[in-house]
Amino acid sequence: MGMDSTLDFARAQFALTAGGHFLFVALTLGLAIVVAVTHTRATIGRHREVHLRMARFWGRLYVINYAVGIVTGLVMEFQFGLNWGGLMDYTGNTFGASLALETLLAFFVESTFLGLWIFGWGRLNRWVHLAAIWVVTLTAYVSAYFIMVANGLLQHPVGYELVDGRMRLTDPLAVYTNPAALVAFGHIVFGAVVVAGFFLAGVSAYHLFRRTAEQELFRRSLRVGVGMTLPGLLLTATLGGVHFETAQDMKLAAFGGQTSDIARLQEAFVAANGPGDYVPPLGAVQAGGTVMLTAFGVMFLVSVVSFVLMFFPWAVRRLRVWHVLLIAAVPLPYLAMIGGWVLREMGRQPWVVYGRLTTEQALSDLTPGQTRLSFFVFTGLFAGLVVLNAWMLARHARRGPDASGGRGVAAAPVPDPVITY
Repeated sequence: MGMDSTLDFARAQFALTAGGHFLFVALTLGLAIVVAVTHTRATIGRHREVHLRMARFWGRLYVINYAVGIVTGLVMEFQFGLNWGGLMDYTGNTFGASLALETLLAFFVESTFLGLWIFGWGRLNRWVHLAAIWVVTLTAYVSAYFIMVANGLLQHPVGYELVDGRMRLTDPLAVYTNPAALVAFGHIVFGAVVVAGFFLAGVSAYHLFRRTAEQELFRRSLRVGVGMTLPGLLLTATLGGVHFETAQDMKLAAFGGQTSDIARLQEAFVAANGPGDYVPPLGAVQAGGTVMLTAFGVMFLVSVVSFVLMFFPWAVRRLRVWHVLLIAAVPLPYLAMIGGWVLREMGRQPWVVYGRLTTEQALSDLTPGQTRLSFFVFTGLFAGLVVLNAWMLARHARRGPDASGGRGVAAAPVPDPVITY
């Protein structure tokens, strides 16, 4: 087995780990804003007790997803040094600076303030406690922005010059305002809102279907979830359309199966870069885009119907067919996100830095055996983390807010000083 084997294993490993981590990020971003807003309502609004219980319940699920997601993020970033030494050598400070900023925000600021929020119930001043969750939320989105800046540089390299065969940063403003990053960031942000909306609606529908306790909490949560999905879908689709307008020509030709355009672009790449196959894997690109658009269509129908039904109290309380539909719809935004990710990332192959550095050139100097070992170890670890996260989320979601255990964010009953928010 030669270079093709090494490259294939490295690409497969990155696809599985990056795609797996992406699932955690989507729910984390969406739930963060839900928890922050409900905690704000508990602090300054009416119905404070139910909003406080909502913040604690959804906050517990957020913490579970965040904690496992941190581990997957660490594993994913280790790959850059392990498998993609050529990429790090070529991009230098243009790519690494964004990753460093993301790491500093995610692991130092965001994690520190999340710890303050988790253990601050009944201990911190209510305004300080509220500020902590908002710092967590804002830094989560800033962290995601820096990740998309790094990804945008790979999709559409700007703000650099080549010095001794390496990219050197010359215009930081161009890098941090790269349209390939900004449009994708907005698309992912609203996609995360959709993920969280369907998650809230599905979990709430489960408890309403089962007639479990805290019916008021879950009626409110179901309306919040459904209320997030429709505007989230519309904004996601709008920014997705803008993204299509700014995408690489070869990606669009591959997705649309436009053979004449593919042949023309292939010839142009050969003329500019020498012999090679510059056509992305058509099957994967088309499948990813099809899954994304199909899942969007189904979600849109479910969301429109649900948006109407949520204004009828009897439907929220007793329409069990609707409850089952919302439970079944929870995986749909995940399918759409993964499909879109495959379209975006596979569509720029064989380039890792589009038009500048191929995936083969970015590969570290590894033997096939080393790459296979890395693939199986990383894939096994990720599969275990995904299963663990799904099991923990399902377990705590089923148990509901009463199964608190009396610790940290899940602690109950709430001390009197906190109730007086």
